[in-house]
Amino acid sequence: MHGCPEPIRVQGFVPGREWNLERNMDDFDVKPILESLILVSDNPVQLDTLIEILPESNKEAILDGIERIKRDCGEPSKGFELIEVAGGYQFRTKPRWAGWVNRLKKPKTVKLSRSALETLAIIAYRQPIIRPEVEEIRGVDSGWVLRTLLERGLIKIVSRKDIPGRPIVYGTTKSFLELFNLNTLSDLPTLKEIEPPQILEAMQKEEYRDVHPESPPPQEGSTEKEVGE
Repeated sequence: MHGCPEPIRVQGFVPGREWNLERNMDDFDVKPILESLILVSDNPVQLDTLIEILPESNKEAILDGIERIKRDCGEPSKGFELIEVAGGYQFRTKPRWAGWVNRLKKPKTVKLSRSALETLAIIAYRQPIIRPEVEEIRGVDSGWVLRTLLERGLIKIVSRKDIPGRPIVYGTTKSFLELFNLNTLSDLPTLKEIEPPQILEAMQKEEYRDVHPESPPPQEGSTEKEVGE
């Protein structure tokens, strides 16, 4: 859990003694087991992982346990919540207590330049995408920005496109989803909600070229309907 001090000790564990997991599953509800698994994980825990770890249970029981944890964490007296992020489940301290948590654990800030944010937005919405496509939308060389985003772990090399030169294909990572508190890419806001007007216009023109390769994109003020409206 973000903000949780270490180390975490498991009560009652005796090294060298095997546990009878089948017996324990009969004795205990799956809910506290799920809480323990999610708590000790550094990264969001996927549902498939929980199902694999708990063969004694089943998907329906695990989902029910997760929903009960969410309800319990929703109580005003609770200091943390269970959220779905990056395709998994993770405990996080509630935003209202951030001031006190930050006194104990200084948050890590991720600073991105305007050009990096623009490039990241283009990749997020147009992935899988190659560098020439990114640069056509931005209108400038983007090599160093792509390297920076790769080093930050926010984008990754997905493959190489099967065209002359076999350019690298880029996509976003789970770290990108975690940073922006997204569960999946479908949770991204619409382009008009976040993009600077010039970038939005460039991306709309690029989309138009994909759909109408033989026709020039409509100019500002044209009566032709824009793609994506």
